[in-house]
Amino acid sequence: MSREDPDVIDSVDKALQVLTVFSAEHPELSVSRVAELTGFTRATARRILLTLRRLGYAEERDRRFRLTPRVLRLGYGYLSSAPWWETAEVHMRSLSTTLQESSSLAALDGTEIVYLARVPSPRSVAITLNVGSRLPAYPTSLGRVLLAALPDDELDAYLDAVELRPLTPHTVTDPARLREVLGQVRRDGFSLIDGEREEGVRSVAAGVRHRGRVIAALNVSVNAARLSADELRERCAPMVVEHAEAISGEIAAR
Repeated sequence: MSREDPDVIDSVDKALQVLTVFSAEHPELSVSRVAELTGFTRATARRILLTLRRLGYAEERDRRFRLTPRVLRLGYGYLSSAPWWETAEVHMRSLSTTLQESSSLAALDGTEIVYLARVPSPRSVAITLNVGSRLPAYPTSLGRVLLAALPDDELDAYLDAVELRPLTPHTVTDPARLREVLGQVRRDGFSLIDGEREEGVRSVAAGVRHRGRVIAALNVSVNAARLSADELRERCAPMVVEHAEAISGEIAAR
């Protein structure tokens, strides 16, 4: 990508790719493993890791590297530049308290959603997520709201890039069927998911808008044993839409 664009600095591109291969699955990596995950030569991976270590973004122990807390500066810059998250959190706490369920806010990043804020349920839910957690967009209510808002060409690019894997027996994996579902999301103004990412978990989400564009999605997630899909649609969906619209209005008033 960078070699085709004279305005892109190749070394910066590669350094960021190295940063992103570290995860909960890969908290510590050797030079060889980083090279394998990125597709870089071992020499390139080693130089980047040593540079990150010199700058304080990584540390090395027993020839394995891991990220340091300094990396959080990069994410904090994004969060602090958009202080309306605090406004959103007030509404999320209201939803969580009223429904006794968890509420989350997420944005689209490539083929995934990334969690920007989360208020856990007062009761236990089958999944545990935090700010910065990532999930595939296509089988989540948050993701489908964000995908439904994409222009046609961007949705085409997404479907070309993503692998629609069956995470449960209920996951929609046919591209044509997913397009139909996203069309329904646009018409309804919300997305309801029933056990497509994880069995036993249901959720409903609506879009948060700024200047006519969906910039994030708000949801509530529930245990299927506590709330039926019909109850989620009839009782929770209007509340989620109402709070998403309220957040949008407060952003516009800033």
